[in-house]
Amino acid sequence: MGSAELVLYGGLFLAFVSVYSFVMAVIGNNTDKQTLSWASGEEPSASKSGLINKSRPLVHNFTLQHALKIKNPRYRKNIQQLLLTAGLERELNVDEFIGLQILWGAMFPAILALLNFSLGMGLPWLLILAFIPFGVWAPQRYATTQKQNRANSARRDLPFYADILALSTEAGLDFVGAIQRIVDKAPADSVLAIEFSNVLKDIKLGSSRVDALKGLSKRLDTGEITSFVAVLVDADATGASISQVLKDQSNQIRLERFVRAEKAGAKAASALLVPMVLFIVPAVFMVVFGPVIIQMISGK
Repeated sequence: MGSAELVLYGGLFLAFVSVYSFVMAVIGNNTDKQTLSWASGEEPSASKSGLINKSRPLVHNFTLQHALKIKNPRYRKNIQQLLLTAGLERELNVDEFIGLQILWGAMFPAILALLNFSLGMGLPWLLILAFIPFGVWAPQRYATTQKQNRANSARRDLPFYADILALSTEAGLDFVGAIQRIVDKAPADSVLAIEFSNVLKDIKLGSSRVDALKGLSKRLDTGEITSFVAVLVDADATGASISQVLKDQSNQIRLERFVRAEKAGAKAASALLVPMVLFIVPAVFMVVFGPVIIQMISGK
């Protein structure tokens, strides 16, 4: 890399830093508090993603007004459900999510087009335009990944917590007290424990135990949690023993986990068959019969 190219790269980097600093200074001094606030009057929590935190001021100043114009109720309902199951309802609302899609859909191709023009990269414009759907899809992918991580964490912890609930209720605690025991003793990053804490908050705010548990099922939206909540709701309605129901559920969940592991193992064996036939078996034949074939060809 020559000195001219180094100067060019350095100049572009400094220009980017200057523009970014200017925009952030303007945004920081003119933030619309009413726009940043939520229905409860509180500002949203910081996101786990640094890119989202840095994009939020840009969204509120440039794309949120356009996101508000998208009124499709089905689209908004799907986003609301995705944010709820991904655990992002305190980090993003529906308008911010749509604003992120608009911002990233315009920002990614714009940056790539600037680099392509400045550095003479020679990228086809169709490739640059292809980054528009990528930017729109990126927030959706982030939320879906968070949803899957939450579901896996809850699925992993459910049998253990069901056993603790069963032991606690057998020891004399009521169901709410057993949940409180889990919340007090569980790790701070346990998704299921956090959701149990939300169940307790809902009950303290006046919701019935059934409604609070249904809210748990809606927020996690996994088959195991839905089945677990349905059994507890039925037991509460019929007056069955909660401790025995919890024990049966724990055994059933462990059995389902074992079945899933067997299915995953069978799929892995099938997936290994193709590379084995295409690569491993030919390599073995070459090692075994290669010297013989060479000797036959050379006549030695």
